[in-house]
Amino acid sequence: MIKWAGWIITLCGTAHTLGALTVEKAAHHAGTWFSGGLWHEDLADMSPAGSAYWLSLDSFGIPLVLIGLTVLWLDRRGITPPAFIAWTLGVWTVVDAVILPFTPWPLFVLACALLLTGIRRARRGDATPRAGLPRA
Repeated sequence: MIKWAGWIITLCGTAHTLGALTVEKAAHHAGTWFSGGLWHEDLADMSPAGSAYWLSLDSFGIPLVLIGLTVLWLDRRGITPPAFIAWTLGVWTVVDAVILPFTPWPLFVLACALLLTGIRRARRGDATPRAGLPRA
């Protein structure tokens, strides 16, 4: 369950970032980004280049990839991830679902549920550790 949660989180973060850069064409603004064009950007009145930057490289996509890969890394070593990862991601997911209902929030609810269930089973000792890897 923990492994599935890690993959869902990683794939969603990757899909968001790559989708924003390609499908949404945010990468077309890279020249503005790297030439200092956003240095005096007004966040209350964003330019298309600024909006594209916040949608892609400065979105939560890359941190989601890091969270997912961390969960996978911990699981591969037989270490149970801390529950605060699932709870924090779960709260963020609920806020996201209320504000923007047409986002992939159901995938994050699934990932959080799988992660919390896997953590609970590991703590109770119900999870079967993989051969050669002790559970922490």
